[in-house]
Amino acid sequence: MRALISVYDKAGVADFARGLVELGFELVSSGGTASALEEAGLTVTRVEDVTGFPEMLGGRVKTLHPHIHAGILARRELEEDLAAVAEHGIELFDFVCVNLYPFELAVDRPELDETGLIEMIDIGGPALLRAAAKSFASVVAVCRPQDYEDVLSQLWAGRGTTTLELRRRLASVAFARTAAYDSAIAKWLNG
Repeated sequence: MRALISVYDKAGVADFARGLVELGFELVSSGGTASALEEAGLTVTRVEDVTGFPEMLGGRVKTLHPHIHAGILARRELEEDLAAVAEHGIELFDFVCVNLYPFELAVDRPELDETGLIEMIDIGGPALLRAAAKSFASVVAVCRPQDYEDVLSQLWAGRGTTTLELRRRLASVAFARTAAYDSAIAKWLNG
């Protein structure tokens, strides 16, 4: 089992990831999240080791890669999807934990000009959340630290699996979050 973790808000993420490791998950992470997890004593596979590419463009491109997104979006019930990822050496992700750069809070920071605010627009995070939420039939999408405890409880009860009901609820939360996020950006752009 594999979990991709990439969070701006690192509150509780080390304990959450430790619980995932205890359940048998391999951790994949990028940038600051990977460093935070490693500092907490956890073994992490870095995203660039999965993709074969370093973070690019000042961190703008990290997770936007078929080795990440195909691993999330592959439909486990379709042989052709499983054959395609196998053909390209892509491993599946069962779990995605992402929270976004706090754009809504950044607009109130007087030290950030337009260029600074543009850099607070998260691209990869919403893409990861949307991919995981779309694949809720087999992928858990977590975007809020307040869900960590409930998710871990269910994973322990299910010996590494969750109910479709929980995955569907978390998918709804993820889509609501990305919709609100995009709305805040559109509002700012419209002045």
